[in-house]
Amino acid sequence: MTEAIETKQNSWIRRTYDWLLHWAETPYGWLVLFIWAFTESSFFPIPPDAFLIAMVLGARKRAFTFALSASIASALGGMFGYGIGHFLWWDGTGIYSNLAHFFYGNVPGFSEHAFLKVQALYDTWGFWVVFTAGFTPIPYKVITISAGAFDINFTVFVIASILSRSARFYLVSWLLWKYGKPIQAFIDKYFNWLSIAFVLLLAGGFVLIKFLL
Repeated sequence: MTEAIETKQNSWIRRTYDWLLHWAETPYGWLVLFIWAFTESSFFPIPPDAFLIAMVLGARKRAFTFALSASIASALGGMFGYGIGHFLWWDGTGIYSNLAHFFYGNVPGFSEHAFLKVQALYDTWGFWVVFTAGFTPIPYKVITISAGAFDINFTVFVIASILSRSARFYLVSWLLWKYGKPIQAFIDKYFNWLSIAFVLLLAGGFVLIKFLL
C-alpha cells in the first residue's frame, strides 16, 4: 500500500518535472520563469530554482538568458515586496493592516515574532541580511517585505538583491550549461531522491528562518 502511494507521488512529481521541461521548447518559457521568480520574491512560497533547472536542461544554449530573466524578475519582485512592506503593512497608525494579518496567517515563513526580529538583524548586518536571504534557501519574501516595513535604505536593498539573486541564478545556470549532460543523466537516474531533497531544502529554509529569528 505504502509503495503504491509513493509510486503515485513520484509519478506526479515526474510528470510535473517533464511539464516544466517542455516550456523550454516554447516561446513562453522565459515568461513563466519571469512570473515565477517575480512572485516568489514577494508572496509565492516555492523558489523558482527547480523551474530554472528544468528550463536550462531543456535548452542549454539559452542558459544565461534564463538566468538573466530570473535575476531581473526576482530583483523587481523584491522591490514589489519592499513596496508591500512600505506602503501596505501598516494601517497608518502603526498597527498591522489586514494584509499583514493575512500574510501572518497564510504565507509560509511569516510570523509576527520572526518579522519583528528581522529589524534587529537589519540594524546589525544591513546589506548582508538581504544578500544572505537572496542567495540561500531562507525565504526571501520575508526579508523583502520587512525591509519595506522598517524603511531600510532602498538603494542598499536593491544592490543587495541584484547581486545575491544574480549570483544564485547565474551559478545554477553556469553549472548546468557547463556540465549539462552528466547532470541531466544524474537527475534522471536519481530523480525521486532529488525531489525529496528539494522538498527538504525548501522546508529547511522556513525552519532556518524560524530558528534564527
